[in-house]
Amino acid sequence: MRRAVCPGSFDPIHNGHVEVIARAASLFDEVIVAVSTNPAKNYRFDLEERLASARETLTYLRGVSVLPMGEGLLAEFCRSHGANLIVKGLRSSQDFDYELPMATMNRQLTGVETVFIPAENSYTHLSSTLLKEVASLGGDISPFVPKGVLKRLNRQSS
Repeated sequence: MRRAVCPGSFDPIHNGHVEVIARAASLFDEVIVAVSTNPAKNYRFDLEERLASARETLTYLRGVSVLPMGEGLLAEFCRSHGANLIVKGLRSSQDFDYELPMATMNRQLTGVETVFIPAENSYTHLSSTLLKEVASLGGDISPFVPKGVLKRLNRQSS
């Protein structure tokens, strides 16, 4: 069985994330979406809201589960969940430059490999940070996020 982990903070999950996760689900038997919390980041949604958004959004995908990553190393999360692959979406060569050293470290720590999936061209400009900024300034991000995320953002704004 090929079990992969697709990690991220997903604050919020957007259509670029969904596209990469859906493609991963077609390649592997099981995909665990590991929702992380980085103490250095300021989150718009707390962990429970991010988990709920991801679960609601991804229910249509067979073999996909959503779990909190908890504290600690991603490589250890993978080992504890029997996953031997990490899936990372790449929007640009800058993403690759950022992700490659982590992929190498994860492989050297536990033997877990990283698979890079290039984002669909129509999503390469998306980032959760950019979407939160546009939304906070009154911009319409409805084409870029799942409906449940849009509802959550609208509730926060009102």
